[in-house]
Amino acid sequence: MNEILFFGLNQYPKLIKNKPNKITKPIQFKFENENEKQIKQISTGHFSIIFLFKDGKAIEYLKKNNSKQNPEKIQIEENIQKVTVGNENEAILTIEGNVFAKGEDINPQNTKEFINISSLIEDKNDRIIEDIVSGARSIYLLTSNQNVYGIGSNGYAQLGVDSETLPKTKKPILMMKNVSKIFSGNTSNHVFLLNSNQELFGCGNNEQGQLGLRKSIKEDTIQKLTKIQNIPKGKIIDIQGGNKHSIMLIENQNQNENENPKRKLYSCGYYEYNGFGKKYQNTYEFTEIKSSLFENNDNIIEISVGYFHTLILTSNSKLIGFGYNKFCELGTGDTNKQSIPIQIELPKLKFNENVFNYHIHCGFFNSFLYYSPPSFSNLEEDLIKLFERKEFCDISFKTENGEIIEAHKLILKYRLNQNQNEKLQEIISNKSIKESNQIFEMIYSNNSKINPKLYFEIKEIINSNEKIEETMKRIYLNENENENDFIIERKEKQYKFPKLILIMRSELYRGMFLSVTEDKSNKVRDYSELSNKSFQIFEYWIYSNQIKDEIEITQEIIDEIQIGIDYFQLNQTNPNLFDLLINKFNNQN
Repeated sequence: MNEILFFGLNQYPKLIKNKPNKITKPIQFKFENENEKQIKQISTGHFSIIFLFKDGKAIEYLKKNNSKQNPEKIQIEENIQKVTVGNENEAILTIEGNVFAKGEDINPQNTKEFINISSLIEDKNDRIIEDIVSGARSIYLLTSNQNVYGIGSNGYAQLGVDSETLPKTKKPILMMKNVSKIFSGNTSNHVFLLNSNQELFGCGNNEQGQLGLRKSIKEDTIQKLTKIQNIPKGKIIDIQGGNKHSIMLIENQNQNENENPKRKLYSCGYYEYNGFGKKYQNTYEFTEIKSSLFENNDNIIEISVGYFHTLILTSNSKLIGFGYNKFCELGTGDTNKQSIPIQIELPKLKFNENVFNYHIHCGFFNSFLYYSPPSFSNLEEDLIKLFERKEFCDISFKTENGEIIEAHKLILKYRLNQNQNEKLQEIISNKSIKESNQIFEMIYSNNSKINPKLYFEIKEIINSNEKIEETMKRIYLNENENENDFIIERKEKQYKFPKLILIMRSELYRGMFLSVTEDKSNKVRDYSELSNKSFQIFEYWIYSNQIKDEIEITQEIIDEIQIGIDYFQLNQTNPNLFDLLINKFNNQN
């Protein structure tokens, strides 16, 4: 189930044994001592690389003096949801919202020991972390209260305070409140923060104009978070910083509602790496990179930035790159610099028909392209925690060996999909959103009114375990059986909703997936791109099928939620969220 392509510097650490120190073109990378667990994320630093798997475990390759350089398992008791690696620092975000980190700038007395840096935040009510991002020598933490803290080196004022007053901190310091996203890079000494009003701020190293503050800003180091005035119109999808340049991905909504939003690439910083091909001319504000490689029917899926190089993955399976290439980090087969975007030749990808499940990652002087299909395991874990508690069980049956199993009926149906074999997962992962939804609809409702070819492709797999299938029919297909409501408490309030709503709206429409894990923050985790107010509306609707009476609906909220409804086909659910929004909006006016 894994496909990982690697190219560039093959040392510090050496990933592929019996291969040269420079891998000139993308080649297959395989784990020697790991089974075929699905990869979730790759993060690389100057002297280490971490591979995170979808089961919440991770391994790391470290620079060592011996020649073996075998991977080591990261010994963290909690399941890991994200990893991030900088120059000599590593940070790990767990499902519980804790952050463990190690490295020269975090714990110089013992650089090999992970310590809980989130527990060092002075405000005890601000210790649940939702996201982490690494700079070259700094780590940034976004809390559940939408506050950003920084820890580590402040040599370039990348923590937003005077670098001479505070050159380094081993304790997280508050940088900014009301932040929705952090943007930096594992090789950069500058950072961008996007607030809840979609205003962008930056600080840190600006020697080559990599903060995009215009040429009139002449300071090499921006000591305080400064608002960036000249941001292109559109939604900021991503910003990644290299050592001397920054790349921004902006999404513009097309006027034609039937077309997908168009994404454009912008760059600023050092002339050799900013993608414009202009000698001796730095770019001091974010400027669009135009190339014939970005065709009208092609769209940018993802960007990644290394020390001096940039990679772009498009919807037409193109891998495009530019920048420094001395260590073959562009995978072009040579060491020539590429000052403008160039397409990189790839071997035939195993899962090429679904490029949206691929991801790119640039290290300091190497690069990865890897396959990571959507994960369904988190939902299963969350449902188990909620529904396998005895007080939530609503069905029991006896197995062949006489064992009594108490369970929630929908859990059993969910497992019919989950535990047959990996082949079904692979089929679903490689289908379009529409076809995936059709498959899930058939599994949940026994509705076979889908494309016959698609139906027969999965029917054999679903029916491969006849005993489970018989059990499912006996339990689920009784149309006269009433579906009981399920009550869950959130934030001192009770929500009542049909049990089927949770699975149908979480799994079938996984793009708007809401986890219901009862975590330390007692807060539902949001995996969508909704604003705080829209998310509150969406959260309440998930649990209650209603729109809160006291919430005022604006046109902006309607437009924002409409995008999600259309893209993830939420209009198939009943009742229709958009209809409720429109009705409430009309009544208000």
